[in-house]
Amino acid sequence: MTFMFALVGSGEFLPVMASIDRELLKGRKPSVAVIPTASAQDGEARFQHWISLARKHYAPMGVDVRGIEVRDRSEAENFTNLDDISTAGLVYLSGGNPGFLASALRNTPVWAAIESAAHNGAAIAGCSAGAMAMGALAPIVREPEAIMGPGIGMIPNIAVIPHFDQIRGWVPGIVERYLEHAGAGVSVVGIDESTALIGSPGDWVVRGDQNVHLIRSVNEVDVYGPGDRLRI
Repeated sequence: MTFMFALVGSGEFLPVMASIDRELLKGRKPSVAVIPTASAQDGEARFQHWISLARKHYAPMGVDVRGIEVRDRSEAENFTNLDDISTAGLVYLSGGNPGFLASALRNTPVWAAIESAAHNGAAIAGCSAGAMAMGALAPIVREPEAIMGPGIGMIPNIAVIPHFDQIRGWVPGIVERYLEHAGAGVSVVGIDESTALIGSPGDWVVRGDQNVHLIRSVNEVDVYGPGDRLRI
């Protein structure tokens, strides 16, 4: 089976992502399961913001939005509306704290439902923290030194650095830390804001406004623009 993934640098549920979302939903059930778990530590208003923003974003496309109210690991272990995830046409992990997201969902019924959705033909998207958690590494950003923890590994051979056109100014040394922790067989990929890498392992294409960066070392970076294909 060929899976469809989207790793997004930033901009979930904003107009700049509309064409990408339409591409992800093409030929799929017009329903999106929005999972804002990564933002739960920022408070209920922020958590609900992502669901509300998604409803406004997808309404003109005629797409139903299912807000998945899972705020922590306990709720992920006890969530009962799993069909809202497993039968969706697109499952979307929005932004926040990647390490928290990975620890909250790993080996839970909610994550099993996400995997089931993928096997049922759904596209699986992650933006910022969501993209990081889908891959090999997910920093726990609320720790003083942003401890580099494991992602859930749905895409185990990629470690995502989102907001790549901005993040090196926010977190000096972030590239070096990713390269140090990535491990053998894991490619470090920087994704600019308003940009996505979509496709499946081994066959990816860049969509959006900016670039994707395949980071081989601090001084060796291959840059791919919109429409370019990557073999990772």
